[in-house]
Amino acid sequence: MPAEGPLRDGNRPGFTLIETLRWQPGDGFLRLDRHLARLASSAKTLGFRHEPATVRTALDDAIRDADGPLRMRLTLAADGTVEATAQPFQPLPTGMVWTLRLAQTRLASTDALLRHKTSRREAYLAARAEYAPAEADEVLLANERDEICEGTITNLFVDAGDGGPLLTPALGCGLLPGILRGELLDQGKAHEAVLTLADLAAAKQLYVGNSLRGLIAARLVY
Repeated sequence: MPAEGPLRDGNRPGFTLIETLRWQPGDGFLRLDRHLARLASSAKTLGFRHEPATVRTALDDAIRDADGPLRMRLTLAADGTVEATAQPFQPLPTGMVWTLRLAQTRLASTDALLRHKTSRREAYLAARAEYAPAEADEVLLANERDEICEGTITNLFVDAGDGGPLLTPALGCGLLPGILRGELLDQGKAHEAVLTLADLAAAKQLYVGNSLRGLIAARLVY
């Protein structure tokens, strides 16, 4: 259904909403309810036409001939057009530790669109381009106050070594409320915090993660 949202200015947005999901034989789509809820919430806020039945049909059609794990990219345009494309899911090698770097590119904590997963990715692409693939598996971004926000495709999680829950950057710092992040917060396995580079340096262990791949152990290289 069409909706009016506070970020809608009467012109059709030049971006789409995105959800990236994993489909497993026997299990179906992982965290599907959370993905669909985020998509619906963003559509309502941004004034995108959204028909849940159309979304489900697109997802079902995309997995019709699946014979193995899939990475699914779901997009929703402002006019309600839905596209779902699937490709084989490639798991990471067991025990892999990602190398993290910190970008010079900054996010603006006041940018409301950061809280929605969209195709508007200029800042993330710029941050990723600061390092060659061999130099970094993932690149972290900070905001104008030097608070750590997120990675280009992941949320950040910090084990402070005190036996407590993982720490993850607070939403007010300017970042995407990721699906895995939300699940860990709801389960009490993570808490929000304002984190700086010093906090990352003092951490017992760093992780990055998303709904597609789960938690990935990581180390920050300066």
